[in-house]
Amino acid sequence: MPSFLARLSPTNAFRDLRFFIRTRERYEWSFFALSVTLTALILWAFVHDSYAEKEYKPNIIYFQQWTLDRTDEQIIAQQKIDQAKRVIAEREQKAREEKLRAGFKRLDDKLNAMGL
Repeated sequence: MPSFLARLSPTNAFRDLRFFIRTRERYEWSFFALSVTLTALILWAFVHDSYAEKEYKPNIIYFQQWTLDRTDEQIIAQQKIDQAKRVIAEREQKAREEKLRAGFKRLDDKLNAMGL
């Protein structure tokens, strides 16, 4: 066993810690409490602000199978259905963008009010 490990003792470490704590002045404990509080506050702020939305994963359709004997009417009918779906998706995307834009506008107004 190395010689430095022979001198390690939990009892002596606890005794040394008690001696160190007893010799501290009152103002040192105040600064210690203040530093622990500020550190905890900063860490809490990071954890509280770390909300992240779920990543958007689009529903990708790589190809559709069509029969070769489709008529022009069937093709046009399918295009109308697809167009209606596309319009709905575009409206939803525009609503999401508008909501995000409004949030940034509110933030910009607050920063302008503070003079930043």
